[in-house]
Amino acid sequence: MVYNPTKAPLQRLRTAVAEHERRRGWRPTRWYETAGDDAGRAAARRAADGDPEVVIVAGGDGTVRAVADVLRETGMPIALVPSGTGNLLARFLGTPLNDVSASVSAAFTGVDRAVDVGVAEIEDEEGVRRTHVFMVMAGIGLDAQMAHDTSAIAKKHLGWLAYVTPIARSIIANRLFHLVYRVDGGRTRSTRAHTVIVGNCGTLTGNMLLIPAAVIDDGLLDVVLMRPAGPFGWAKIGTRFTLQSAARRSRITRRWLSRSPDLHSLAYVQGRRFDARFDTPHAVELDGDPFGHIVRARISVRPGALRIRGAAT
Repeated sequence: MVYNPTKAPLQRLRTAVAEHERRRGWRPTRWYETAGDDAGRAAARRAADGDPEVVIVAGGDGTVRAVADVLRETGMPIALVPSGTGNLLARFLGTPLNDVSASVSAAFTGVDRAVDVGVAEIEDEEGVRRTHVFMVMAGIGLDAQMAHDTSAIAKKHLGWLAYVTPIARSIIANRLFHLVYRVDGGRTRSTRAHTVIVGNCGTLTGNMLLIPAAVIDDGLLDVVLMRPAGPFGWAKIGTRFTLQSAARRSRITRRWLSRSPDLHSLAYVQGRRFDARFDTPHAVELDGDPFGHIVRARISVRPGALRIRGAAT
């Protein structure tokens, strides 16, 4: 068990794990607490040293990302106990969000699924390069600025309401930035955008479908560029996201969307690698956590690099 002590319901976890250990004759689970300075990488390395059957991860998307960084390509499966604000990966996979017992049961009795892992190679204006993984989304612009400007305390107590003010402020300002990008080493393109999101999954909190084509095990990344001309452009984007979300439940809405024209203010591209460079430094976030300001990024996918254990269907 790798757990974030500030988020995980520790007592309920220990009770549920002990029950399944007794019921199935497993040896005692080893417990590793995450540290704030590495989000869980050190704990994941210690957990992996014992060659476990499964590593249960109790925390938010940041904790899952840190553990995935260590365990990708090892073949060791992870199981999720969602304990954060967004829990976007768990939502996408259909993991119970408020049921510790069901999540722990899936870790002991579930089946494994190979999923893709995103890799972001980023460079700041000083030329310093870093490499990080992500499971859900990498964002530059509004998405990243929200991660930078919204405090952990606000997110803990307000949840996604904590993002309302930074979203409104950014939309009103509507500052577009210039970027040059290419997909899979193809033709270089130049554009202006307010926000760039590279997704491995496509659904946000509130069941908002941001990237309809995103599938976590298709070996591809899906990129959305938001480039509204003004408030009317933002209104079109908001309407399109709402309809995309509704289309999953309505055949009529799906049919209407399939016949509607593409929005100039909302561009989608897909591929295995996305390269971009920016005239000025911009904030970047990975799975909801800020990673500073960058001038260049290469974001790629590692197909099937991580095994996730979920409930058998």
